[in-house]
Amino acid sequence: MTGSIATDHLMVFPGKFSEQFVVDQLDKVSLSFLVDQLEVRRGGVAANICFGLGSLGMNPILVGAVGADFDEYRAWLERHGVDTKSVHVSRTKHTSRFLCTTDQVQAQIATFYAGAMEEARDIELRPIADRVGGLDLVIVAPNDPLAMVRHTEECRALGIPFAADPSQQLARMEGPEIRTLVEGAAYLFTNEYETSLLLKETGWSESEVLDRVGYWVKTYGPEGVRIESKDTEPLVVPAVKVIDEVDPTGVGDAFRAGFLWGLHAKLSLERSAQVGCTLAAIVLETVGTQEYTLDRAEFSKRVAVTYGGDAAAEIESKLRV
Repeated sequence: MTGSIATDHLMVFPGKFSEQFVVDQLDKVSLSFLVDQLEVRRGGVAANICFGLGSLGMNPILVGAVGADFDEYRAWLERHGVDTKSVHVSRTKHTSRFLCTTDQVQAQIATFYAGAMEEARDIELRPIADRVGGLDLVIVAPNDPLAMVRHTEECRALGIPFAADPSQQLARMEGPEIRTLVEGAAYLFTNEYETSLLLKETGWSESEVLDRVGYWVKTYGPEGVRIESKDTEPLVVPAVKVIDEVDPTGVGDAFRAGFLWGLHAKLSLERSAQVGCTLAAIVLETVGTQEYTLDRAEFSKRVAVTYGGDAAAEIESKLRV
């Protein structure tokens, strides 16, 4: 699992940002906001997906770049089944940080510090494959753009199947880079907006994308998931009903973790998507991307309510949580 590893620092300002700005002084802004709340959460796309895979009983390999401040986060991930031996530690930079302040009307001022993530481009996959005796599937998730391109090209050169998950980096990367990430992917993940952006930036039609990937997994939030391939009819899987929507952060990462776990467990695409949708619903009902715990019986019950007893029985037989 290649991609970002970060911590989120989330703050709440009890007033309105808009009331603090003087229109004719915007070119000289110098403001400090006294906040009432601060939450520090573990995050990063690759780390979130690995946490989900570990919670489902796998031992995923996390590949990314961090700072010397990663020790506590490393211990947390390892306690949840994640192999962190291939995480690169920068000698000079801190782990990536997302700092965001939200006011009382949900306006936000945020800053993202890439930090050590920029060194992910120096990570080579071959030694990792040698260490563990081969790689079944490499997920190329949002990361330093040069790292994403390098890891994709390495997979093609080494003959390792890979999944393309460009996500938010689609807005930063240009057409040729995006085409490099997609070409030859066993799986391509996008949400509804990312689908449109990918087509716009690559200049490809949907059929031209399907000519280049094995399966295209499109997520549509509460409308569920659609899985397409060149040679089969589209598969549509409805979303799991959410009991209480709390925090949407990391929901897409949770779906990917569930879906990838299903593939590893030799479940069908449909069952894998059902696992993904169930885990996504659980994360949506939780504050934080890695603050949930899984119970085998409760998970199976959630599956049964939406997808039926047969689906629940088949999925539960594979669960080790």
